[in-house]
Amino acid sequence: MKTRTVEIVASPKEPHFVGDGFRVHNFIPSGYRMDMQRMNPFIMLDYNSTHHFPPSDKPKGVGVHPHRGFETVTIAYKGKVQHHDSSGGGGIIGEGDVQWMTAASGVLHKEYHEEEWSKKGGDFQMVQLWVNLPKKDKMSAPKYQAIKYEDIKRYELENNAGNIEVIAGEYKGTKGPASTFTPIYMLNAKLNKGGKAVFEFPAHYNTTLLVLEGDVVINGKEEAATNYMALMANDGEAFEIEASDEAVVLVLSGEPINETIAAHGPFVMNTREELMEAFNDFNNGKFGYLED
Repeated sequence: MKTRTVEIVASPKEPHFVGDGFRVHNFIPSGYRMDMQRMNPFIMLDYNSTHHFPPSDKPKGVGVHPHRGFETVTIAYKGKVQHHDSSGGGGIIGEGDVQWMTAASGVLHKEYHEEEWSKKGGDFQMVQLWVNLPKKDKMSAPKYQAIKYEDIKRYELENNAGNIEVIAGEYKGTKGPASTFTPIYMLNAKLNKGGKAVFEFPAHYNTTLLVLEGDVVINGKEEAATNYMALMANDGEAFEIEASDEAVVLVLSGEPINETIAAHGPFVMNTREELMEAFNDFNNGKFGYLED
């Protein structure tokens, strides 16, 4: 089996605020050649690196806005978020939980710091991904998956190296709870100092690693520090990561959707005409109603 090499190790860019509650670094799309088509099916990755929010009686966040044509996946590492959408999905996600919203044909949604957490304040660290949908599924019915931390399966590595949490896909026979439209692996590698883990994905799958805690070495030579992202080349199947100290690494790999992408704002479709239809449908109230 051929080793997959590192194509880019990307440093975090200057953060900006989305709404008033999410301080994010944009890795996808970015200036590191990680555009929507190169990273497909992962067409956006906003990383909220650890940031301390002081107590507030008014929860910070993002008000009502629309989406169509893809899925949003929010992984909570620190802090709590409350979500509502016009299809009836919603709830609170806390440390370790995952929110998987399929916007598909169209929803309105909003997301804020959870009210009680906001009153106390604290450290906040989250990842939000946009996962593309194939053309045949873009206008399917919206749905919502609330994945609790206790429902995420774990594979214990040998030699006290740590464990792999499987959100989607599988790792050495341990399968994740998330339902996906196309083949996707979404894993949290939680490694002890000196711990090693080997990953194997088809060479044509687009694969990237986001280092959330600690520092790691990939294939024994490429270093990736905290808050850095490593894009793997499509030249092999297997690679190894080793933790220089205790580390948490989000590992993403997915089969690319080889279709045209037409994206503007909150809509990701295949053609300009479909984008215009999305804006018209939104303006005509076809995404339902959600109180701000």
